[in-house]
Amino acid sequence: MASVPGLVSVVVRLKLSLLRNGLRRSGGRRAAYAASAVFALLFAALQLIGLIALRGHAHAGSLVVLLVAVLGLGWAVMPLFFPGGDETLDPGRLVMLPLRPRPLVRALLAASLVGIGPLFTVLLLVGSVVSVAHGVAGWAVGVVAVVVGLLVCVALARAVAIANVRLLSSRRGRDLAVLSGLAVAVGAQVVNFGAQRLGTRGLGQLDPVADVLRWLPPASAVGAVDSVSAGAYGVAAVQLALSLGALAGLLGVWARSLTRLMTSPDGSTLQAAEHGARDRRSASGWARLLPDGRTATVVERSLRYIWRDPKTKAAWVTSLAIGLIVPVFNALQGTGSIYFACFAAGMLGIQMYNQFGQDTSAFWMVAMTISSRRDAYVELRARALALLVITLPYATLVTVVTTALLGDWPKLPEALGLSLALLGAMLTTGAWTSARFPYSIPQEGHKNVAPGQAGLAWIAVVGGMVSAALLCAPVIAATVWLNISARGDAWSWVLLPVGALYGAGITLLGLRLAAPRVADRLPEILAAVSQG
Repeated sequence: MASVPGLVSVVVRLKLSLLRNGLRRSGGRRAAYAASAVFALLFAALQLIGLIALRGHAHAGSLVVLLVAVLGLGWAVMPLFFPGGDETLDPGRLVMLPLRPRPLVRALLAASLVGIGPLFTVLLLVGSVVSVAHGVAGWAVGVVAVVVGLLVCVALARAVAIANVRLLSSRRGRDLAVLSGLAVAVGAQVVNFGAQRLGTRGLGQLDPVADVLRWLPPASAVGAVDSVSAGAYGVAAVQLALSLGALAGLLGVWARSLTRLMTSPDGSTLQAAEHGARDRRSASGWARLLPDGRTATVVERSLRYIWRDPKTKAAWVTSLAIGLIVPVFNALQGTGSIYFACFAAGMLGIQMYNQFGQDTSAFWMVAMTISSRRDAYVELRARALALLVITLPYATLVTVVTTALLGDWPKLPEALGLSLALLGAMLTTGAWTSARFPYSIPQEGHKNVAPGQAGLAWIAVVGGMVSAALLCAPVIAATVWLNISARGDAWSWVLLPVGALYGAGITLLGLRLAAPRVADRLPEILAAVSQG
């Protein structure tokens, strides 16, 4: 068996070989890697300069503690969102080799220090230490803090990855990556909101949060530098001990998880079978609430697509996130309007567009069951019902939350009525464009439109949204009239039932108008959605 130093050298060279061979596959991959490296290092360098310039500021300690805490959180969640970013994250590739877990942990830890991420982390840690370190003791502890902080971040990422390695290699693990876009969108809005508040109130408001985070690794390592620079040697010793203890604990968890992975059988097949049986039992339960026949079948199938198909799930997650982020964050920033709540209905209503393209080539099985205009109408109605199961309560919830944040309760009925009218208009135009402008969604890759059909997709989506806005014109006009009328406040509640009835009416009308076109154009629709 190889010695530990020899094993470390082998695993580090393996990491470099995997990186080099991956970049050799294509010029596009090399360009993407180079661009991401330049961007990450440039951003880290700017952060380093900014942190050095912050040296001597009264609240610099609070800022760097918060920064390192966010950095540690990023290391913890990145393996879940991007499991394919580092092929050595899957130690299952090494389980058949005669290696002991603890030496392998040390070797993988050394290999984890190779890459853009660790260099980015080092630059931020160095800048954090420079901004708060004072005196010989402060600089000495700062050197230790940089090393310990880096090792804690890397060990945290590895411990999370090894604990979820079976998940990350499964279908659920790949679905989890869908949430990365949501996390980035929400995180960007949180950073924007926080930056605006800091710009108006200063760094001093970070002190209460930093007082808690400075006791949590890896932020406690930088907190120790700040404490020893202020002369609080006892506090600094405890904070540094917390970081060292966390490092030892993470390495222990990593080793135990690796031992379990290398010695226990893979029960994913059994788990998948159990989950499948449970899904069938639960589906048969709630499906009883639906009408018998085709409606129940189509609704259940549509909801299963939303839950199981990665691209359909990604579209829904994005729509749910944007539908909530836009009104809520604008309300929190004091620039919002209660009518921004209509974003929820609008974003989720888009999911009605290209209904048959979401089935891809499997639509031929659906087409075989449509033999009349009545069948086409029931199919479209059931798909709209499946969408309403999620959209209707969600749009209502977003409207209520936005109203509560703004404190504008008298406007709730008209805002909710307008949202319901917009939802009905989106369902109407979605059903029509699904029949008139179907297009294929490739199952592989990140494209949502097959080559040669981009223009068709733009006509369907943009044209449908413009038509939906025109369909909402009567309700919009009534809302404007009541807002400018002298006695409009007393009658604003009428817009809720009016909007609900109007939305339901145009939805049923749109489904009935679209159904004959679906029945008459089945061969053309099938050909369009089966491309790519």
